[in-house]
Amino acid sequence: MSRVTAYAFTFKGLDGAEILLSSYAGHPILVVNTASLCGYTPQYTGLQALWTRYRDKGLMILGVPSNDFGGQEPGGAADIGKTAHDDYHVTFPLTEKAAVKGSGAHPFYRWAAVERPLDAPRWNFHKYLIGRDGQLKAGFASAVEPEDPRVITAIERELPGA
Repeated sequence: MSRVTAYAFTFKGLDGAEILLSSYAGHPILVVNTASLCGYTPQYTGLQALWTRYRDKGLMILGVPSNDFGGQEPGGAADIGKTAHDDYHVTFPLTEKAAVKGSGAHPFYRWAAVERPLDAPRWNFHKYLIGRDGQLKAGFASAVEPEDPRVITAIERELPGA
């Protein structure tokens, strides 16, 4: 019996289009729960730098706006887009706003909580790294910056050809 992988999940994009994680099979995916009004929101800059540095090598970054922590993502798609795209010049995909904790959490986050129960998001900008095989390889707490050497090392280990 095969284990469920991250490739089983889909998100609705901020623009309404479907984002199939299976479209990125064989490539690492960094999934980050984001929020526009958080003290960690400037991490969008580091995430964009990772995207610019590694997207042509196979990395996918997916921002998942969530209002679960401190009510720091209260707006709709236009507000989220303004912060991410206009203020931080983000070009990696963003999903529509989704819950990342509790019984109403998006199915991806419910799966991740089972896969890594001690590494569930405790605040905005928690990072999950999905490996080329679709398995959850690492989790990084909100305070770990996107360009932290631990994040870079984990990403580089999962890039195709690594």
